[in-house]
This record gives sequence, C-alpha cells and structure tokens, in this order.
Amino acid sequence: MDDLLRDFLTESTENLAKLDNDLVSLEQHPEETALLNSIFRTIHTIKGTCGFIGLCRLEGVAHAAENVLDALRSGTLKVQSAVIGDVLAAIDCIKAILDHLDATETEPEGDDSALIASLEHWLSEQAHDAPVPTPVAAPVAAPVAAPVAAPATETVSASTPATSAPAAVPAPTVKPAHPAATGWDGADRRKKSEEEAGGDHTLRVGIVVLDQLMNLVGELALSRNQLLQLMGANEDTEFAKPVQQLNRVTTDLLEAVMKTRMQPIANVWTKLPRIIRDLGQASGKKLTLECVGAETELDRQILQAIQDPLTHMIRNSADHGIEPCEIRRAAGKPEHGTITLSARHEGGHVVIEISDDGAGIDAQRVKRKAVERGLVRADIAEQMSEQQILRLVFEPGFSTAEQITNISGRGVGMDVVRSNIEAIGGTVDLTSTLGKGTRIRVKIPLTLAIIQALLVGTGGETFAVPQIGVVELVRITEEQAHLVEVVHGAEFYRLREALLPLVRLDELLKLRSDRQVADCNIVVCQIGDRRFGLVVDEVFDTQEIVVKPVGRLVKHLTAYAGCTITGDGRVIMILDTTGVGTLANIANRTDDTQATNGVSRVSGSADSESTESVLLFDGGYPALQAVPLSRVARLEEVAADTLEQADGRFLVQYRGALMPVLPSHPAMDITARDPRPVIVFSNGEQSLGIAVDDIRDIVEDHIVLQRAASRAGVLGVSVIAERATEVVDLDWFFREAFGTGRTPSLTPVMGPARIAA
Repeated sequence: MDDLLRDFLTESTENLAKLDNDLVSLEQHPEETALLNSIFRTIHTIKGTCGFIGLCRLEGVAHAAENVLDALRSGTLKVQSAVIGDVLAAIDCIKAILDHLDATETEPEGDDSALIASLEHWLSEQAHDAPVPTPVAAPVAAPVAAPVAAPATETVSASTPATSAPAAVPAPTVKPAHPAATGWDGADRRKKSEEEAGGDHTLRVGIVVLDQLMNLVGELALSRNQLLQLMGANEDTEFAKPVQQLNRVTTDLLEAVMKTRMQPIANVWTKLPRIIRDLGQASGKKLTLECVGAETELDRQILQAIQDPLTHMIRNSADHGIEPCEIRRAAGKPEHGTITLSARHEGGHVVIEISDDGAGIDAQRVKRKAVERGLVRADIAEQMSEQQILRLVFEPGFSTAEQITNISGRGVGMDVVRSNIEAIGGTVDLTSTLGKGTRIRVKIPLTLAIIQALLVGTGGETFAVPQIGVVELVRITEEQAHLVEVVHGAEFYRLREALLPLVRLDELLKLRSDRQVADCNIVVCQIGDRRFGLVVDEVFDTQEIVVKPVGRLVKHLTAYAGCTITGDGRVIMILDTTGVGTLANIANRTDDTQATNGVSRVSGSADSESTESVLLFDGGYPALQAVPLSRVARLEEVAADTLEQADGRFLVQYRGALMPVLPSHPAMDITARDPRPVIVFSNGEQSLGIAVDDIRDIVEDHIVLQRAASRAGVLGVSVIAERATEVVDLDWFFREAFGTGRTPSLTPVMGPARIAA
C-alpha cells in the first residue's frame, strides 16, 4: 500500500472514531462551539486529503457533510436531531469507504446522490424552521459492509425512520459524572491531543511491532527466572550482583512494555453514546448514559475481547431494562432512564459495572420462561433461590421478550457475554431489584500476557493455576477427612457450613497418583458465580509467568489455557479453571446437591447484594480485625532479616521494588516475630504491606459498621462471624505509606459496607 494512502487511512480512522461521540455531545449541547469547530476540522481535513489523493466519491460525501457543519458554525442552520442524523449517516458512509480502501486499496463504486441531496436540502432551506426531510441511509456498494458498533445480529441503523421525528423523541443524554477526570469532553480531548502532537510527545507504532516486543520481553523474563533459580542454589557466586541488577532492569522493562499495551477503556466507550442515541430514536425512549472511570486502563487484548459483550449489555439495558416514558411516569420515575457505566481498578483486576434504573427483572417470570424452554426442571426451579433464578438469563436460548425485534428477543446474547468474559479469565454477575433496576458486574484481569499464577503439583506433574480464579487455599489433614462427604457419588467438602464440590485433578486428567495419605490441599476456584475445590497433592509457590499458546495437538483440550516455562526450564501447562469445572460437570453437581439438600449456597458464594468475602486476622490487639478479601493482593511471610528501615519506616524488597510494611496496630513490634505474616495490598501502581500476628479465617458475612472508629487506621467496628471486629481503613494506610494524596482506586474502600442506622 502506498505510504501516503496508509497514513491517510490511519489518521482518518483515528479521527472518525471520535466523531460519533462528539456529534452526540453536540446534539445535546449545541452551544459548544469548540466541539463543533473540532468536528468541522476533522471532516475538512478528510475532504482536503481526498482531493489530493484522488478519491472522488469520498470527497463528495465529505464535502456535503462539511457544508452542513459550516452552516451550523455560522449559525444559519440550527443544531437539531434530524441534521445530526444526516451527518451521522454521512460519517457511516465515509467509514464504509475507508474500510473498503483499507482492504482493496481502491475506492468502491456506489451512488451517494440521495445522501448528498439530503444534506444539501438543509443548505437550500437555511432557516431554523425548515421542514424536516426524510433521512436517507448512506448507500454503500455491495462489497462494502457498513461498520456498526453492535453485533451484526442486532443492528440499529443511524438512519432508521424513527429519526424523522426529532420533536417527539429528544436526543439521549450522554453525561459523564466527572468530565475532567474521564476525558469525555470532545473539545478538551482534541485540544490535549493536538498539544501533545505539537510537542512531539507521541509516536505511532504498529501493533505487530508491539506484539513482537512483548514476546521478546517475555522470553527475557523467562531467562531471568532461570538465572534466579540458579542463583538460589549458589548464593556465594560472583554473578550474584549482576543477576540482581538484571532482575531489576528486566522487571522495569517488563512494566514499561506492558504500559505500551495499556489503553484507557474510553477507547471502547466512545462508540456507546452513538448506540444509545440510535436506540433512543428507534424505541422512543428517553435515555441518559453516565460514564465514570473512562481513564481506567486495560491491555489492548482485553479491550478487544470485551467490546462486543459490553455493547450487548448496554443494548440489553436500553431495550429490556428502561421502561417507556409513560410507564416510568406512572411509576413515579423521571422520564429519562439512566444507564450508568463505571470502571475501576480493584487489586489486580478491573471491575466494570453496567446498571440502570429501569423495571428490574421479575424472577418469577424468568423461572416460568426457563421451565417452558426446558432449561431447568420444574421441581428444581421451585427450590432455587432468587439469585440462582436470575443466573438463568445467561443460559443459551433464554429470553423473556414477548416478541422478536431488530434489537433483541432471539435468546442469543447473554450466554455469549458470559462465555466471552470467562474466556479471558473474568467473571460476570447479575443482581436485580424489581421496579428499581438491574446491575451487571464484570471482573476481568488487567492483562493476559503475563499473569500471577499458583504452582501446584499432583500425580507427579506440575501445573499453574491463574490467581485470578483462586479464592483461597484449604489444607485437609487426616483428622479432618470426615469433613469430606459423598453425595450421589460426588465428593463435597463442608467449608464453613456450605458444601464445596471437589475435583481431584489427578483423576480428572488421568495422571499417575502415588497418594498414600489422606492429607491433601484444596485450591478453592471461582467460576462465575460458582466455586469448586481443586484437590492437589502439593502447593509450591506463586510466580509471575509468561503465557504461551498451546500447540494445535492439544488446543482442543478445554482443561488448559496455555503453557509456560519455569525457572528450571520445564514446560508446564496452565490450567483453565473454567474448562476444568466444565470437564468435571461442576454445574450439574451443584444443582443436584441443591435439589437434594436444599442448600442455597452450595459453593460458598454469597449473595453479592448483602455479603462478601472477608479476611479475618489478629493484629496483636485484643480485637479481631478484618478487611474485604477483594482488596487483598497476596498473603506473604517476610523474614525479619529482610526488613530494612529507611525514611522512618520498615521497607522490604518486593518484586523489584521497595514496599512499605506498616504494623496493623501502632504498638506492634514488626521484627518481634520471624517470619512475620504480611497482607499485601495494591492500588494498581503501588504495593503496601500490613504486618499482622496471625491470619485467622476467610468468612462470608455482612460488613455493617455498628460503631465509628476511635483510632486512626480503623473505619469502625462491625459484627463479623458473631464477633466484634475492627474494619481496617485501607485509605489511611496508603496515605501513611505514600503521602497525603487520596488513593482513587481504593475509593470507596468498603464496597458494600454501610453504616447501620
């Protein structure tokens, strides 16, 4: 491809990606002249370059759109929904032509006369009370597929007949909660981008080069691990210091390369305002989209994987969740339905929530539909809790829609959402309150290239279990063997008064097992809303591993997510906990147990509306202390001789950096115990250790603050596991360790916690 054409396509595609969002914002805020000028400049640049390269068709469409935008700038034409609809149709046509150019290096044939005539009609009227023309869809040649933001099975065109009545359906609102923080202001974002470009602060690099660089750094990290393992066996060698320096440099290089792959989630969200606008026009509903945390960064690979699931969930909220205006008025609600999209860092993950203030989901209706479609037996459905019934919406073929529309109703979507999210190691959960709204919570890893993994051994083999799917570790001694129960031929472990399905890894993978004693280890894994125990012989350590794809001969085996190379040069398999659970038929085993025993929380997972996992520990103070398990990154034991004092505090060299270690109670002598248990927390950029005396337990309970705190570092006192427990204030500890600035990623500190009335 010619360099000039390649540069034109790259620059035009980047600029057009922002126009949908900018035009929707302009429709809502016509007084923003800076935003209008920015849109005009983008189209003007595309039109000017088209004439230079000789792209006649593209130049014609861009010129017609530019004339309309110029009339809006001069004030001779008023910003209104129908005008914006025609400009959006022109943008769609331009995108389609650019896609064809990128694929074939030639401009597609097509007749755009109807679209251009529709745009020129506004220029001929040049009046604020001009009659509204019938919108005309942008004609595209047969080989060109017009790009859409949503899956092809649920397409809503920008030029649907509903857009011909702008007075009846006001444009939906796109309202970021914090514009300055999220970067959703189109003019400000464009200005910042231009300033950076003028200062030579950015450089365009191809994705292939970045991927190759990531692979090379991964190989370097593997070699580093091998050297470190050799050094562990021979600490007195003269190569110790060079290897330590290599370790630090490799860690810094790894982090720097990872940052080049990180992109703000706003890159995916930019398409959503256009989707909300089109849905509002097509359905006649008044919709408001609120965005919080658009600056949250994710790996490019993860962003690509969540784009379609995110789009589908937003469309579901608009179509199924938000009621028509007359129904909302009758229920005492505002006519504008609000869809809130938020993202935040939580430990080593990113949590995305999509919530609406619509009608909610009727659990009884879901149950009837599930029984009618044969997704669950009637006798089992009667014994299911409301939360279990709501999970049925993720089953293939499920839909509560009375009729099929061009938006939804075919029963295809939410099962694909769950499959796509779980394929990247994430989880998806749904909660709903009838009459108040629905919330979908998605938890995904920051990256898939390099992950934290737990190394386990069974049947003479070693495996890596991604830590994102590990909840806790349980050791069963011979004296505790009676806690393992057999129900219908399947093993279960009674963990905190709930039955946990067990999967013996050596039996599942048909490995040689020389197990002679009853002692074993249980790795409690999470699959969506279910948990199961993976029984292994040994638990070794956690490592930062580089994920390598598996060969084609074993690609069909669902139990494996990839492979990696350990420090001693061995190739080990990375287990896919979702695939292991599917292979072991965990879902059916859980349902059968619920039907038999009437246990509503077989897996130990709690209703996310009311309870959460809590880590209990002894901080060297009479009162027990607690912190939400979701905030914990790791549990470590630190040797006393590795603790160093500097800047008036204790520090430990942790993963190539200095990590502050603070006592959980001011009276604690950190060095008095060797080794010292340390709970590690992370805000995505910094790690902090809190030294404790003993790790007690992990429980599922409410966190309701009954009394306010009387000392620094404590939020208040709650009753957890029937004991008065101090709830730790993580914000205070981070301020103590890193300064007075508040840690955004830890706010709110306590998730579901609340003050008792």
